[in-house]
Parts: sequence; C-alpha cells; structure tokens
Amino acid sequence: MGKELDLTQGNVPKVLLQFAVPYLLANVLQALYGGADLFVVGQFDDAASVAGVAIGSQVMQTVTGIILGLTTGITVLIGIATGARNYRELANIIGSSVWLFAATGAFLTLLMTIFHGPVTAIMHTPEEAMRDTEHYLLVCSLGIPFIVGYNVVCGILRGLGDSRTPLYFVALACVINIVLDFLLVGGFHLRAMGAAIATVASQGISFAVALWYLYRRGFNFEFSRRDIRLNGYFSRRVIKLGAPIALQDALINVSFLIITVIVNQMGVVASAALGVVEKIIVFAMLPPMAISSAVAAMTAQNYGAGLTRRMSLCLQSGIGMALVFGVSVCVYSQFLPDTLTGIFTNDEAVVLMASEYLHGYSIDCVMVSFVFCINSYFSGQGNSWFPMIHSLIATFLFRIPLSWLCSQIDSGSLLWMGFAPPAATMVSLVICLWYLRRSRRRMSVGLRNS
Repeated sequence: MGKELDLTQGNVPKVLLQFAVPYLLANVLQALYGGADLFVVGQFDDAASVAGVAIGSQVMQTVTGIILGLTTGITVLIGIATGARNYRELANIIGSSVWLFAATGAFLTLLMTIFHGPVTAIMHTPEEAMRDTEHYLLVCSLGIPFIVGYNVVCGILRGLGDSRTPLYFVALACVINIVLDFLLVGGFHLRAMGAAIATVASQGISFAVALWYLYRRGFNFEFSRRDIRLNGYFSRRVIKLGAPIALQDALINVSFLIITVIVNQMGVVASAALGVVEKIIVFAMLPPMAISSAVAAMTAQNYGAGLTRRMSLCLQSGIGMALVFGVSVCVYSQFLPDTLTGIFTNDEAVVLMASEYLHGYSIDCVMVSFVFCINSYFSGQGNSWFPMIHSLIATFLFRIPLSWLCSQIDSGSLLWMGFAPPAATMVSLVICLWYLRRSRRRMSVGLRNS
C-alpha cells in the first residue's frame, strides 16, 4: 500500500508536497464523510432527525478533536525517533501508546455512554429532537474505541513517513458509511440511529483493516509483543505533547459555540449565514491544515536528525504552499463571494449576509497560512504548549470579544464581525514571529557555545 518517505532526505518542497497531498485528500474525504450522515438523513427524514444528527455530530466532533490532539503526540515522537534512527525508542513509543490509548478509549467510551443524556440536554436540544440526538450520541459513543484505534494506527504510520496509507483507510470508511447510510436510513428507516450505526460500522471496519495491514506489513525495525507494555516515561511524553493540542482543539470548539450564540441573537438569517460561511471556511482551511500537518511530521524527523537548516526550509516551504491556497480563496471571496455562499442556500437574504461575512473572514485564510505552519514547526520539536497558549490568547481575549463588539455595531449585518477572525489571528501571528525570532536566536547561541 503506502510507502514511507525519508523526510530528512531530498528536495524539501518536493518531499513536503509529496507528503502533504495524501494528508489533504484524507482531510477532504473526512469532511465529506462527516457531512454524509446529515445529507442522507435530510433526504429521507424530518427536521427532528436532521437536528439529532447535526447536534450529535457536533458533540462527537469535539471528542474526535481531543483524540486527534492526543495522537499528534505519537506522530511527533515517532518522527523524532525515526529521524534519530533510534529504533529501540520507536518500539517503546509504539508499544506504550497501545496501552495508553486503549485506556483512553475505554475511559471516553464509559464517560460518553453514561452522560450522553445530560450532554444532549446541555446542548439545548429542541424537545422534538431529544430522542434522535440521544440515540445518535449513544451509538457513536459505543464506537469511540474504533475512532481511537484508527487514529493511533494513522498517527504511527504518519510519524514513520507514510501519509498515503491512512488516505486509503479514510476512503474505505467513507464508501462504507455512505452505502450503509442509504441502506439503514433510506431502506430500514432507522432515522438518526441508522446514521450512527453506519458511522460506527464504517469506522470499525476501517480500523480492522488498518490493524490487519499493520500486522501483515510489520515494521522495518524489531518490534514484538513484549514491546506492548505501558512505559511511564514514554506515556508521559505522549500526553505532555498531545494534551495541549487536545485542550486547544476542545476550547476552540467551545469558542465557536459561543460565537454561534452571539450570532443567534441577531436572528435566523444571521444564524443561517454564519452556518453557511463556517462550511465554506472548513473546506478553505483544509489545504493549509494538511500542509501544516506535513510540516509537523517533517520537522519532527529533521529535529531528531539534528538538521536545523532543513527544518527552517521546511517551515518556509510550508508557508509558501499554504499561501497559494489562502491568497486564492481570499481574492476570490472579495470579488465573487455570492458564488460560494449560494452553493448552500437559495435564500437571497442569507446569501447577501453570508457574502458580507465572508469578505472579512476570508482574509483569515491568508493569516492562518503563517500561523498553522509556525505552530506545526514548534509542535514538531516537541513544543506544543506555545501553540496552545497563543491560540487561546487570540481566541478568548480577542476573537470572542471582538465578535461581540462588532455584533453591536450593526445588528442587521455580519460585515464587521467578519474582520474579528483575521484580527485575532494577527495577534497570534505577532506572538509567533516574536517567539520564532527568540527561539532561533537562542538556537544560534547554543550552536556557537557548543
């Protein structure tokens, strides 16, 4: 299937692009996969079932974000050990991660299964959608071990330099999910529960195939069952690196909910416009996110190999590639925003308000091209605390307050609110550039002293 890339060798932009493209395709499939349940339920069921899937998937997206953040710790640590050619450490990290994430999966499954009802109530779910939301959440909660297992396998493969094989696993899950959605929701009329069963079954099959692949393929270093044991030192390193990323994702999801509450008070047209633009931005952010993920993996391997000059080239190449997409989206959104917002709705008032919001928000696509890659550059060196701290400062001290202030300027328009995201990201960028300059100065002093 996939082929491992040695990210410490070859032309930097070429190797980075080669590693990033499968990442991007996997992210696109993941986004389509996430929307399949909602689309199919919308074709066959009523509004209550649609709301159940929408609310339930929003909660599960937060849980998945926490899991993804934690498994980033595996990818980076494996990348560093791979670059250093420390195969004994590689075996210890992989073996310890199996135990660590088995325990994590069991804990999250138990927690979500017990509290799926209260969580449904906390989300202010409409009364008519309570039953569907609870069914969706309960079934998806029981499938958490598959989500954890799949992401651990993919985290291991990407850390070793293989970004292509995880793409095949996502594609398989996507196809199975869509087929089962039509069968269970359209054929057997199981409503939101049918969509949840389809999601869990597709994740379970994808995880089983991933495990089988890993077992048949093996590793190019010595790894046996004796290595599968909980090692306190490596477990703490995985948690220390992954926990800040997981916490950052969780809190940023909370911030989006807060902004949604602010906009909901401006009326149904504003609420719909916000939803439309968020969908557009999700897809617009996929290329810079994929490129920055590749920067993290590539930085990790080169950091382990002690190739500091190559790490810098990787960061510069990543920013350059991300800007190609970010600037394109921004420029297009300034001149033809209605052609994008009109994809999701025919309501002229919603299209107009969403287009106003997109004018400002699209500038953020340029800003994050820098910030995402710089965050990944530091995460790839095992420093995930700095990206978390500056992201939370920008989000909670600038983005949310600015969004509220702008909503007070003109309650009939989202034009000014659209500038809150890029303004907050600019704060992040200033902090990033200061920290980057400071860390490079410290690194050059260290090299001179050595």
